[in-house]
Amino acid sequence: MDNSPNPSHLLRWFDPRNRQVGTWAFILNRITALGLTFYLFLHLIMLGQLAQGAEAYSNFIALAKTPVIKIGEMLVLSAGFIHGLNGIRIVLNSLGVGVRAQKTTFLGFMVVALIGIAFFAFKMFGE
Repeated sequence: MDNSPNPSHLLRWFDPRNRQVGTWAFILNRITALGLTFYLFLHLIMLGQLAQGAEAYSNFIALAKTPVIKIGEMLVLSAGFIHGLNGIRIVLNSLGVGVRAQKTTFLGFMVVALIGIAFFAFKMFGE
């Protein structure tokens, strides 16, 4: 096996064809983890801004009501559902529960995540 650096090896990593469900679960878990980590830093920056007083708080509330921020909140909520439920699946598998049904468990948890996401999207944007 040739392990030397080769651009085609890198491009193959981004090729979505012929991927197993477990690979998609792994990729989804990593992407949501990165997104949630990024959000944590943004959240800390915003909290630092709020420490500047009442005017900063009023500006933050006005910003929080904008559609862009609402969409961002929906993405954070979605990442939290997906990452959390996928994490529960991983813990269950580590404990020996559902090891032979990983694909079904993953798809079941993702359906639960989609239902939760749809519910909160309706609550956030349905008003």
